[in-house]
Amino acid sequence: MKVIVCGAGQVGYHIARQLASEGNDVTVIDRSDDLSREIGNALDVRTVVGFASHPDVLERAAADDTDMIIAVTQADEVNMVACQVAHSLFEVPTKIARIRSQSYLQQIWADLFSRDHMPIDVIISPEMEVARAISRRLFVPGATDSISLADGMVRAIAVRCDDDCPVINTPLRQLTGIFPELNIVVVGINRGDVTLVPTADDQMLAGDEVYFIADTEHVIRAMAVFGHEEPEIRRMVIAGAGHVGQCLARLIHDEHPGVSARIIESNRAQAERAAIDLAGVTVLNGDALDPEILDEANVSTAEAIVTVTNDDETNVLAALLAKRHGAGRAVTLINNMNYAPLISTLGVDVVVSPHAITVSTILRHVRRGRIRAVHALPQGIGEIMEAELHESSDLASHAIGEAGLPSGVLIGAIVRDGKVVIPRASTVLRIGDRLVMFVARSAIKRVEQLFSVRPDYF
Repeated sequence: MKVIVCGAGQVGYHIARQLASEGNDVTVIDRSDDLSREIGNALDVRTVVGFASHPDVLERAAADDTDMIIAVTQADEVNMVACQVAHSLFEVPTKIARIRSQSYLQQIWADLFSRDHMPIDVIISPEMEVARAISRRLFVPGATDSISLADGMVRAIAVRCDDDCPVINTPLRQLTGIFPELNIVVVGINRGDVTLVPTADDQMLAGDEVYFIADTEHVIRAMAVFGHEEPEIRRMVIAGAGHVGQCLARLIHDEHPGVSARIIESNRAQAERAAIDLAGVTVLNGDALDPEILDEANVSTAEAIVTVTNDDETNVLAALLAKRHGAGRAVTLINNMNYAPLISTLGVDVVVSPHAITVSTILRHVRRGRIRAVHALPQGIGEIMEAELHESSDLASHAIGEAGLPSGVLIGAIVRDGKVVIPRASTVLRIGDRLVMFVARSAIKRVEQLFSVRPDYF
């Protein structure tokens, strides 16, 4: 596949790296000579210096022979025009744009991005995606990540094993015997800098971050098995009334009416705007590092503190200070992921990376074949995928243990006839099955092929 990535910032870099590592033909456009040189030296990609929205620049990037354009520059307008030019002049089939300004995304203007006006196939709003990611983590108490799959019937959960976790040092094969009715499959273990695709003989150790796939109805019980029985969120405090903070508050208000949210914002004008825009949400003007403001926000009674200001250091310190004042879980937004390993040891429960979430969202629309959903895991270790089995697939009618799945692929759940089936080696795969699986980075291309419809089928 030939792809043009517009923008060599953090998101553009990670998208280009992922696609190039899978053997795609990638060209990166950026107006900065330095960024273009850096990405060209680090990755197996072609670079073009210039404005991504200019027709001559897109022509130099071979837009007339490109399958997809992914526009993730810092400017919404450049991203939008790049997609328009790619469509109108070069007939690029698939156009993806990152758009930050919420003004463009209001429902009343939805027709703006129709094929007759500004034809963008997929619009990514980082702020909304980050707000949704935080919400998913908050409402599975104890989870460091939570992904809903198969129309909500299956969840992929990440959880950290503490020293008192009941199942550490237990071979995975014994989990079924100890908890025979627990519908979960452990699909990945992140141990330090290494991620394992576990076998039945592997054990979970204290400090591991474990990824498991579960029937949604079994999630609460599964969290208890891992030693996490934190109370449900009823009160929360949000530090930061920027786009992410407001999106999160609005999401909580609309989807979780029983939850009370308060916002702390240091900028007076921003706090006043948020108070007007967010009916029913209390907005306090003050510094989230000020103990008196934390007391006024009743942070001591909050089950969660979420820090989403524009400053990483403020987010970390505010989260730790709020926990010291009695807040329950701390969720912190971090742009510089070099801090992440340190932050977790300080007491922050969940670290959220806007760049990683945006990359994951874009990859969902890049994958080929009958792949219905994708969630990229941290540090590029792999992806959680949901894929539908077509009758032309080589996997159909084979038992999982004999299907010849690529190394690095582990099926965690099968949705069949409206029910969740936890797979065993003897489980026979059927046409129409929806498989939820962990796919290591090295196996992604092969999985795309396995779930593609062969041309000779038609």
